[in-house]
Amino acid sequence: MSALLSDPLLHATHCHALRVRPGHSPDPASRPGLWIEDISVPATDPLAERRRDTELARPARDPRTVLLRYADGLCDLIVVAPRGRWDRTALNRLAAGHPVAPNDAPPAPETSPAAPAPAWGLRDDRPTTPHVLALDHGGDEASWLTALAVTLRRYDPDTPPVIGTDRGSFTVEPAATLGESKPSSTTGPALTGLLFEATELPAEGETEYVPCLAPPFPLTVSILRDSGGPRLRCDHLSSHFSAEIAAQFVRHLVHVHQQVLHRPQTPPDDVELLDEAERARTAALGRPPRALTTSPVSLPAALARIVAAAPDRIAVTDGGTGLTYRELDERAARLASGLRARGVGAGDRVGVCLERSAELVVTLLAVLTAGATYVPVDPAYPAERLARTARDAGLGVVITRLPRFPAVADCVQVTPDELLNAPGTGWPWPQENTSPTPPSPDDAAYVIYTSGSTGRPKGVVVPHRNVIALVDATRDEYGLSEADVWTWFHSSAFDFSVWEIWGCLLTGGRLVVVPYFVSREPDLFRDLLVAEKVTVLSQTPSAFAQLLDVDHTDVSVRLVVFGGEPLDTRMLLPWFDRHPERSCRVVNMFGITETTVHVTEQTLTRRLALLATRSVGAALPGWHLYVVDPAGRLLPPGVAGEICVGGAGVAIGYLGQKELTAQRFVPDPRTGSTMYRSGDLGRLRPDGRLEHLGRIDSQVKIRGFRIELDEIRSVLLEDPDVRTAAVLVRRDETAGAATARIDAYVTLTPGGDPAGVRERAAGILPEYMLPATVTALDALPLTANGKLDAAQLPAPAAARPPKRDTAPEAPAVDDLTASLTEIWSDVLGMPVGPDDDFFELGGNSLFAVRIGAALRARGLPSLRLRELYRHPTVRGTVASLRAVAEQDPPM
Repeated sequence: MSALLSDPLLHATHCHALRVRPGHSPDPASRPGLWIEDISVPATDPLAERRRDTELARPARDPRTVLLRYADGLCDLIVVAPRGRWDRTALNRLAAGHPVAPNDAPPAPETSPAAPAPAWGLRDDRPTTPHVLALDHGGDEASWLTALAVTLRRYDPDTPPVIGTDRGSFTVEPAATLGESKPSSTTGPALTGLLFEATELPAEGETEYVPCLAPPFPLTVSILRDSGGPRLRCDHLSSHFSAEIAAQFVRHLVHVHQQVLHRPQTPPDDVELLDEAERARTAALGRPPRALTTSPVSLPAALARIVAAAPDRIAVTDGGTGLTYRELDERAARLASGLRARGVGAGDRVGVCLERSAELVVTLLAVLTAGATYVPVDPAYPAERLARTARDAGLGVVITRLPRFPAVADCVQVTPDELLNAPGTGWPWPQENTSPTPPSPDDAAYVIYTSGSTGRPKGVVVPHRNVIALVDATRDEYGLSEADVWTWFHSSAFDFSVWEIWGCLLTGGRLVVVPYFVSREPDLFRDLLVAEKVTVLSQTPSAFAQLLDVDHTDVSVRLVVFGGEPLDTRMLLPWFDRHPERSCRVVNMFGITETTVHVTEQTLTRRLALLATRSVGAALPGWHLYVVDPAGRLLPPGVAGEICVGGAGVAIGYLGQKELTAQRFVPDPRTGSTMYRSGDLGRLRPDGRLEHLGRIDSQVKIRGFRIELDEIRSVLLEDPDVRTAAVLVRRDETAGAATARIDAYVTLTPGGDPAGVRERAAGILPEYMLPATVTALDALPLTANGKLDAAQLPAPAAARPPKRDTAPEAPAVDDLTASLTEIWSDVLGMPVGPDDDFFELGGNSLFAVRIGAALRARGLPSLRLRELYRHPTVRGTVASLRAVAEQDPPM
């Protein structure tokens, strides 16, 4: 972050400069007490630029002015003053050569903390340049404050807008209409500033007004007037905003301001942020750079082409067993015949509950060949979940070898052997059984159940054509062919397996079954990858982290595909050390079960890993993305909202849940087809790539601060002693916001210390984001799908000092110390000694507010939060309060 914002004193400094040209009158050098310095280079020389930057960054407790004169006859009149001590009128009087008395200016407001980087500010590492727009409308300062507040709320609805000006900070509370909106004074960090010039500046050629060579706010908007009319200028800090985001913000601001002036009866929630042209541009950003070429067919029909082209090529390897494509096809046909003999027909749903094996691949294909829909369930699931799935899906048949599969009414359990031995399934098969009506591309291929926010799993119905489109969208880009060897690592009840199984078989590759126990032993899994010469590896980040813990030098994969959960790209640096980009392509894919496994693709490089990119890339060919607000309106790049997905991957809906299907699978207003409202939070970048920001319904807000747990996890993973990390929020009191705390779980390198991890994080994270506990585990628990199993995390290790039953360490020596000790003990719920640290005892800003109220109730001096941060002990706080009292004795 810029030093201008990291230092509270400098943040309070308001900088202006006038570029004076020859012939300008009066001569600014005639100002009494002005510091004048002659610079022996032109105004555009780097030396002159550095001298200006130095002068603008110099702190000033009192107003000061400096005139820098250059060799080309130009000069800069620089005015620096504490914000609130210098208004625009004073600046204009100074520019005209009139003296200004600082004590005539309004008092300086209390310094507010530096504005944090916003959630919608994509950063930039390029030099900042101002954006200047000519305006066809003027308006007064109040109308611009209203427009700024409305625009800021649309960019970030959860944060009340604070707008800094020459005269202090303002906000605009929501009103019934734009015309009823009125600015009011406020406090707090100002992300955006408005510098409003009411008088016309000198004509071009005499004086060029430069609002801020170093912007006093991260995003500084200036409304100026000259002989050419009103103009808007925007200066920004690259630590907070990219140039594209700053430019689009001022376009939206101007559009909103027009509505403030010309449609004052409009409710603020109905204000349009984007005009029609920008809506079209924004919608186009979410479309893929490549077109999809696909021919919709059923999965059995697509596989039949592979079988006909290379019947004797190995299709599936399971330990020492290998099935050719011909054998796979023939065995599936026999099982399909057995299913039809048991009455299974087109449109029926068949449960499949088998261990990961070649037999399971055959069974899935058999169900599809019979014209039915497969419903995979994992044998490791609890009996109640198995039964609930069978009932919800209306299964008439379940293929399983699980002895404990629960009995469900009207559901028959059969083994693969029983289907193979069914009457009429021997070789040769009856003609009527070998040529059933093939499924349509629009028929359901599978139903996979996902967790639901209400606790009831949802069955997602996906047709054949969607899987064909997924393979066609990726085949050429990744060079998928018969030369590839894929792993099948994930449970068939997890949709990542759809990509592994059908992505391999429909491109003619060889599928290597990874037994469950091998998938949980990284050294055995590494040995399997080497022995089978695997070329395509699909992994969840949690599972891949385990592989990185063993020597993976001899692994020769050419393509690694990540999916299933968010990826912290810095974990990939050890992989890139041994597998450079030229030999192995690494791709992160964001996906949703309801949109057929994958939606976007982002090829990762070492550079992107070092930058910790959050991009999951652009949409796959045939898929497209929108980011919308709660009202369904498109949001511009950089602004977080709900991710909506349309195109070739959208599922049919939720099985048996018409109301929920109608809520989540909605009409796409731009194409007329169906799009899926994901419930995921994300934002588009100006280049069309998507940043995935987690779930909307699991955002964390603690003590008024909106927190992304992934950011905390990212800081923990930067620690060289941390291998993997998980972060979650717990509350001791459900309704007590002050008791909310962040708990972290880590796996450590040998010799790593949880206390050291927390200490390092404390040097990076603000107090409200610092984990209260850091618990070391041998390994993070994973679900059957390879994702973090938060429910299995143990109770956190205690981090707070233990509550003491004894008296404080030192006796109170006066009434103030005694009162403060008693108040701290009551608020924190434990005995407190004079040198105990408030924050180490679990204190936070809400507890500090309680302490201040208790002090005031006793008629004692009030305690400011910033003083508590500086002096976090009773002894230090008492000394601070006394020092303040001595400086400001009562009248």
